[in-house]
Amino acid sequence: MCNLYSNTTTQEAMLRLVEGMTDRAGNLTPGEVYPDQLGAIIRHSREGLELVKARWGMPSPQFALKTERDPGVTNVRNLSSPHWRRWLGAEHRCLVPLTSFAEPRGKGKGNQWFASAAGRPMMFAGIEVRGWTSLRKVKDGETTDDLFAFLTCAPPPRLPRSIPKRCR
Repeated sequence: MCNLYSNTTTQEAMLRLVEGMTDRAGNLTPGEVYPDQLGAIIRHSREGLELVKARWGMPSPQFALKTERDPGVTNVRNLSSPHWRRWLGAEHRCLVPLTSFAEPRGKGKGNQWFASAAGRPMMFAGIEVRGWTSLRKVKDGETTDDLFAFLTCAPPPRLPRSIPKRCR
């Protein structure tokens, strides 16, 4: 799944996406975002929606950790996992603005990039957690960060019967 995306949308354009959104992101640098780097997210606050920077990679499940170092999980796929359930409520939902994302073509074949028409911004659904303390990089020691991940779960096996045929 996606472990590289790009956001070339200006900060001002992101703020215009949602009327009344508060800017708490500081300076956002357009460009590529890799796992464990800061990226822009739109999340809930007491005052409404806010644009902030967060580190890409939610806490890893305990069974996946081989050492104290937690590289983080960038794509959450299994929503029935007990590990993710605590962050599936509305208070942890976020949107991740981007202009393109990459998927690997295969070993040694590079990436295939996907973008919206005319470079318009799009958003991935995500989850986020604030103030998580972990060891992400040994040289940095423990850090406390706001973290996020994409929700890349599979679609349901079939559409419910209540959806009109014209919408299927």
